[in-house]
Amino acid sequence: MSLALLYDVHGNLPALEAVLADAEEAGASAFVLGGDYALFGGWPAETLDRLEALPDAELPVARRSAAQRAVHERNVAAVRGA
Repeated sequence: MSLALLYDVHGNLPALEAVLADAEEAGASAFVLGGDYALFGGWPAETLDRLEALPDAELPVARRSAAQRAVHERNVAAVRGA
């Protein structure tokens, strides 16, 4: 299994699509989502949707503190308009 690490996407869907195409070409079959997915870019909700659709994607939440998880969840909720 080849693993792709995805960090600092910042809502840049076109860049994410390019990276995913490169990862697929390199044989990646699983993904680790490292953080900074959506905020500050032009396509925050679409980027989250694309990341959530990835097969075998892993969010290493266990390594985050409770405060970091809370901030992340608030940011995702804000992007989703919740």
